[in-house]
Amino acid sequence: MPLDSQLIRCLAHDAQVLDIHLEGHVFRAYVAQRPADVEQVAALVPAEQFQSAGDVHVAALHTGDDMATQIGDVLFNLNPGDAIVLLCTSLAAYQSALVELGQDTPVSPRPQ
Repeated sequence: MPLDSQLIRCLAHDAQVLDIHLEGHVFRAYVAQRPADVEQVAALVPAEQFQSAGDVHVAALHTGDDMATQIGDVLFNLNPGDAIVLLCTSLAAYQSALVELGQDTPVSPRPQ
């Protein structure tokens, strides 16, 4: 079942910032079609997020298979004030992650 979320902004055609509403709390999520590389996290997440009281959880999603379980595993460990970064290494994973997070807007492919 998709989560309730709100699009905050598009960082690029392949990256979105969402607020996820879960169990009475709001969590910031950075979702992007990018390589699973720590440098990508620094490029997506503003410094203020790292300076806040919450933790930043990072997950690499490689396929669109069983996205509910993959995202559920990340969300299970969240505490109020935390944020998540989902680095989707394929277009299928990116699209599936957005749908699971309640964003069913079609995504155009990343230019090669």
